[in-house]
Amino acid sequence: MHRLHARLAALARPATGFVSQPEPKSIGSFARGRQLTGGNFLFAGFLIEGREKSIWDLPIPDPRFEEELHGCAWLDDLAAVADPAARKKAQAWVFDWIARYGRGAGPGWTPDLTGRRLIRWINHALLLLNGRSRAESDAYFRSLGRQTIFLSRRWQAAAPGLPRFEALTGLIYAGLALTGMERHVAPAATALARDCVLEIDAEGGIPTRNPEELLEVFTLLTWAAGALNDAGRMPQDAHLDAIHRIAPTLRALRHADGGLARFHGGGRGAEGRLDQALASAGGKALTAQGLAMGYARLAAGRTTAIVDAAAPPRGRASWNAHASTLAMELTSGRRPIVVNCGSGISFGPDWRRAGRATPSHSTLCIHGFSSSRFGASGLLPSPRGEFTDAPDQVWAQPEEDRAGHRLMAGHNGYVPTHGLTHIRQVMLSADGRAIAGEDTLGAMTVADRRRFETIMERTKQAGVPFSLRFHLHPDVDCALDLGDTAVSLALKSGEIWIFRHDGVADLALEPSVYLESGRLKPRATKQIVLSAKVVDYACQLGWTFAKAQDTPTAIRDTYRDDDPATE
Repeated sequence: MHRLHARLAALARPATGFVSQPEPKSIGSFARGRQLTGGNFLFAGFLIEGREKSIWDLPIPDPRFEEELHGCAWLDDLAAVADPAARKKAQAWVFDWIARYGRGAGPGWTPDLTGRRLIRWINHALLLLNGRSRAESDAYFRSLGRQTIFLSRRWQAAAPGLPRFEALTGLIYAGLALTGMERHVAPAATALARDCVLEIDAEGGIPTRNPEELLEVFTLLTWAAGALNDAGRMPQDAHLDAIHRIAPTLRALRHADGGLARFHGGGRGAEGRLDQALASAGGKALTAQGLAMGYARLAAGRTTAIVDAAAPPRGRASWNAHASTLAMELTSGRRPIVVNCGSGISFGPDWRRAGRATPSHSTLCIHGFSSSRFGASGLLPSPRGEFTDAPDQVWAQPEEDRAGHRLMAGHNGYVPTHGLTHIRQVMLSADGRAIAGEDTLGAMTVADRRRFETIMERTKQAGVPFSLRFHLHPDVDCALDLGDTAVSLALKSGEIWIFRHDGVADLALEPSVYLESGRLKPRATKQIVLSAKVVDYACQLGWTFAKAQDTPTAIRDTYRDDDPATE
């Protein structure tokens, strides 16, 4: 149906020019723009070199690679460079797309990709039309008109959530900017407001609980609202209410370094994107209190800790969710310390599955099991990778007093398999110089104890082995210390942190990985591992991260991560 409507749109009456052109708001990467002008194409974790090739002649190693090509978000990166070479590439590739696919043939004709493409083409019209002939300009506007008509007919087919928000925002953008397309604006604005009600909850969260995806939705909503305001049209109340609900939630999901917490398939977010979106949203700079989209934020001094303190997504929203219940990330100033491994989706299916498992998160894990599983038995995967066995009881109690910020949380994800509940207590001191925790794995009810006893009988009283993991950011220089009873952590800022534990478990430093989109392969790093066994209904492990006494409260940390002086 997409292909049919794409071909029908090619027969429609085209747009002839701009009524008004929105000011470009999308932010690109100068470094990626330079890569593109040099003929290095890095998309979806695949690098293809082709200095003299058109972007449309590249071999397609993965469907996501092709989607990133046809979404044309790479125009943001070329615009960030904006020199003659970048302009030449941008123009050549866009007009080549029009010649090859503009009549509805080939890939790229899906509602979300079309919406993404329309926004970039309109945003960067000056870059694309500078120095082009009248015939080429006519072809450009004709293609924009055809894509708009296609989108008006097919946006309903986009999946609810981010894909539909992309499609509707693109339709609003194009309807306001292009001659003869104004009739599409009102229906699209109404549909966008309706989806704001359906897809964004009262606390400003989305079903996937992916912080980076929430940022993308928020960005699209602010772009659409800005375009409507610039055209003298008032966004609908539901649209504006959604923006005002999301903003405090995103602030609560932000670490001290400005990046988002990396949970449920999300990354840190594009640099500058959150600041720009929050500025565009206006209003008071409020931060959500308590739980924000199911995450607890503890912040004091230069330190933030963010804990996944709610049940994982279920159903269609869980296709890329992670078994990260009660996982924690810790950041000091501009420097992440404790992280989750992240999404491995750009490194292939094996890395994607590994990144979703509990051992890839900074939390407690029973050996051989994740807190959420892809099949009822924990062995059989669901067809689309959705969780079918996950904790149904997750609770959290955040508190504050003069001593600092506290969180007590728990989940029953291991009750079906072992009769054991995980309880995590975390306290961040008022000055942010220390964070202390205690993790308990225990059988809490009579029924749970019976289940645990059955497991003990099967293992001949060997106990239930488990590990408590703290994955470290690759920039953290770590080493065992104090006779292998502690770990010293040196940050690039000059701060020194010390990890200690209560001696119940065995301490080790083991290899780990940091999965980051935009890179060719995972980055090697380390993880702190405390290993123990439950042999008598419960086991408790106490631990602390604390700044060394000679580490000052405030440190001047001005080096950029890509500065050679920090390498």
